[in-house]
Amino acid sequence: MKPIYIFIALLLAVLTMSSNCYSQGEFPKLEGPYLGQKTPGLIPEVFASGIVSTKDWEVSGVFTPDMKEFYFIREVADVEGNKKQEFVVIENKNNRWHESVISPRVGQPFIAPDGKTMHLGRRYKDRTKTGWSEIKSLGLSFEKIRIMRLTASSKGTYAFDEAGTNGDGVIRYSRLIDGKREEPRPFSKEINTGTWNAHPFIAPDEAYILWDGRRDSGFGNSDIYISFRQQDGSWGAAINLGDKINTDAWEAGARVTPDGRYLFFNRNMGSDNYENVDIFWVDAQIIETLRPKE
Repeated sequence: MKPIYIFIALLLAVLTMSSNCYSQGEFPKLEGPYLGQKTPGLIPEVFASGIVSTKDWEVSGVFTPDMKEFYFIREVADVEGNKKQEFVVIENKNNRWHESVISPRVGQPFIAPDGKTMHLGRRYKDRTKTGWSEIKSLGLSFEKIRIMRLTASSKGTYAFDEAGTNGDGVIRYSRLIDGKREEPRPFSKEINTGTWNAHPFIAPDEAYILWDGRRDSGFGNSDIYISFRQQDGSWGAAINLGDKINTDAWEAGARVTPDGRYLFFNRNMGSDNYENVDIFWVDAQIIETLRPKE
């Protein structure tokens, strides 16, 4: 093949890789917080429609504590129509947001409350002076568990799931005790009841935990639930986030922005093939409306 044709083929591959990929010149001019988006109220809205959330598959959107970086995973198709998942960041530089692809998918991202660690399931990266480190392992105690998502509190407590078989995965925790990491333990039955329990988010102060799963009392597919920490340290009964968040579709992956203002989650907008999953957001005040009155 002549060099000119090779060049043209490569150029077409880049330009057609995905309907929601942009060159730096084409990426929309976005300024201000939250990618310049109008913030929602107590009714969930699609986040960054046409920019982050599209007619394709996007999940796991998380901000860094300084709110200047937004990470998520999306599915794209190459020039031959083969689908793959890629890890994307949209960064705020000089009050302008810029998108770049980091790598193929390497795990569901979560940024620790101190901003120093990017958790990627049973692996992680450290923040360095020049960016993020290479990927590291959490150790043997975690390697043997098929973790999809791991989140951490300000105290260093991990809350994480397991990709089980036919919905039998268990949500576990691991605390830091006197500077040492304890062996993973399952959460109580208030959380590990029903099926397909997954994608936990533990609040920075450990006041509550969010997760998704299927229960007979739910709205159909996977719903998002919350449990509040009790005065004696135990976890309260699971509370369904209600029909503003949960529908008969798949809702999952809830997390609260580091500033505590917004709840993000994923919702299946397509068929049972999950070809169109969007990232939604809603005012986090919805959590306070569910907190039991003492």
